[in-house]
Amino acid sequence: MAALRLRGMTWDHRRAVDPLLATQAMFAAQHPGIEIEWSSRPLHGFEFTPVAELARSYDLIILDHPFCGDIAASKCLLPLDDIVAGDLRSAFVGPSLESYSYAGHIWALPIDAACQVAASRPDLMARLDAAPPRDWSGLMTLGRHASRHGMKLAIGLRGVHSLMTFFTLCANLGTPCATAPGEPFADLHTAHAALAHMRELLSLCPVEALDWNSIALHDAMVARDDLILCPAVYCYATYAEADQRHPLRFHDFPGPEGARGSTIGGTGLGISAHCPHPDAALTYARFAATAAAQSAFALHHGQPARLDAWRDANIDARFGGCYSSTLRTMEACWIRPRFAGYLGFQAKAGDLIERHLRSEVAEATLLDRLQHLFEAAPA
Repeated sequence: MAALRLRGMTWDHRRAVDPLLATQAMFAAQHPGIEIEWSSRPLHGFEFTPVAELARSYDLIILDHPFCGDIAASKCLLPLDDIVAGDLRSAFVGPSLESYSYAGHIWALPIDAACQVAASRPDLMARLDAAPPRDWSGLMTLGRHASRHGMKLAIGLRGVHSLMTFFTLCANLGTPCATAPGEPFADLHTAHAALAHMRELLSLCPVEALDWNSIALHDAMVARDDLILCPAVYCYATYAEADQRHPLRFHDFPGPEGARGSTIGGTGLGISAHCPHPDAALTYARFAATAAAQSAFALHHGQPARLDAWRDANIDARFGGCYSSTLRTMEACWIRPRFAGYLGFQAKAGDLIERHLRSEVAEATLLDRLQHLFEAAPA
């Protein structure tokens, strides 16, 4: 009998592609009647391409949790409630599973966990005899010290990444942004403070910071020899692996109030409602959530979502202590909005904040326009 073939879509980075391809033999050995063909797309497509559009062509979809509202409205994916039972409900790190739970259903299984944390170049930190900062005050002290020695802090604030850092700072300051339509988008006092922190940080970063997304930020820190530390970037633990030119190290988010409030990221595995072989797709989803598969992902540049993998000493050592050094931040994450229509707001809001940081939009105008965009988002 011919094997069933499933088509999957992920995003284009070795953290995303390599674990799925490298564990195909492991899955095939357990389920020889199912084959999976994986394709990938750029990070921007992962952030904004509607899942309903992908679900018409692919059976398995690696997705971001802010799509959940649109998914629930369109019913383009199958609910995965039955898979998550018993011990599996508490198997994932931080609010990873919760981030895919929306409108009474779980729309994806976490297979990759991340949030905004700090990243540093340990060789440059040693050159300045500096320790990772614990809070924003310590970050600014480090940045001024680095500047006197020809080095800089780093951040990636292109488009949506400006919004993510704004979200993280507002949550860290104790008044998170709204997550449901009909609410004021941001507390004005908190928003003013968050933007002031972002501008202060930018003054100690290279001008290219406003052109970088998360991947470009990591690439720049590995390639350049003047970027000492980034305080808030979606962690790519693979940049701490030994094959990097200058392996990075990751640390808890040094927010104004410590590690709390980082905006959760990561990815989940969803199953198209149009899939002609749903039982086979569910079989793969169950496999991808197992401890064995998650550990195997980590051996091939992956970033597991299971807590037991984060606590595995061998996995942690492979990634330069990334998991033990950022677990406190991960456990205290904030979940951004997920309602239907939110993604349109996310795209426009990120561009607006970037323009403000480029001195193209005044702060009062920015906050007014963010509120109007948020009110219009569900329409």
